Amino acid sequence: MLILGLKYCSMLDKLEAIRLRFEEVGQLIVQPEVAADMKEFTKLNKEFKDLEKIVVVYKEYKNVLDNIASSKEILKTEKDEEFREMAKMELDELEPRQVELEEELKYMLIPKDPDDSKDVIVEIRAGAGGDEAGIFAGDLYRMYDRYIDTKGWRKELISLNEASSGGFKEIVFSVSGEDVYGSLKFESGVHRVQRVPVTESQGRVHTSAASVAVLPEVEDVDVHLDMKDVKKDTYRASGAGGQHVNKTESAVRLTHLPTGIVVECQDGRSQHKNYDKALQVLRSRLYEKELKKQQEEVAGARKSLVGSADRSDKIRTYNYPQGRVTDHRIGYSQHNLPTVMDGQIEEFIDNLRMAENAEKLQAGGEE
Repeated sequence: MLILGLKYCSMLDKLEAIRLRFEEVGQLIVQPEVAADMKEFTKLNKEFKDLEKIVVVYKEYKNVLDNIASSKEILKTEKDEEFREMAKMELDELEPRQVELEEELKYMLIPKDPDDSKDVIVEIRAGAGGDEAGIFAGDLYRMYDRYIDTKGWRKELISLNEASSGGFKEIVFSVSGEDVYGSLKFESGVHRVQRVPVTESQGRVHTSAASVAVLPEVEDVDVHLDMKDVKKDTYRASGAGGQHVNKTESAVRLTHLPTGIVVECQDGRSQHKNYDKALQVLRSRLYEKELKKQQEEVAGARKSLVGSADRSDKIRTYNYPQGRVTDHRIGYSQHNLPTVMDGQIEEFIDNLRMAENAEKLQAGGEE
């Protein structure tokens, strides 16, 4: 009981500290010097919104606790049976609500991944399966494109390499908006499709795959990149069928010599713009490489099933004959494949986020 009491006090202490910080940030963002510094104002405004979500629930929780204490006091001191009955009815409503709010707050207090608020770069590549893999890579791109629209995020194409039978050998694009990485990070890995390809004359079901990598966008300060280690090449951008979309060498290829990472960008008409985009992708790939190294060192033997984000892991299967989509990390399936392919992947992301939070809670309890 003593341990439970200490945990309970610790949660209230954390919540009270959050409330005080919320009030402090609220006062800071109206200061003229903060409003004049757009970078600082944006940072504090985001913190204010994040804290506000917790404070709203905390205020309801405190109100519930106060009312429970009042009802118990009535039962202890009041002789009037009608008052006592009202107090009992109120307790019957308030005590389950207390448990619900405690669970909600427990998850809200889990430390957020600092990368969750970042914009992302998404890379989709056709894998095993020949032409069908390229077509499936195109299907995945359309699925994400529609999901991005529903979220009100912004998408910008970085580069693409079209497949001969439709779809893409590779497509790279950036996504910006609120908490983009926090949602899309769960999509990293191998996506597998089972269906009869349009090129199949015998009607046999084939299995093909495409890989998805979701990289958090990073600033110069997030990763050290020595430009002496970067080799830059330029070439003419080309479209489908090898036709040149322009006659100048606007496409850019960057090679990071120490790691061998190669990035190409040919979407923009300007070489300068393509160079900036390619540099951003290179930084993100280097950051991801360093991040995975740190995670492996910290995690040791314990590997998160949900958050490993290894692009070599098979994470999801899209079975067309059965109309089923299954996420293998959490054993969650939906039998509405056309709806999922139309961009409605929110339930998968919500379930993966809950599983990740449950892992974090369990890990915290083991420490």
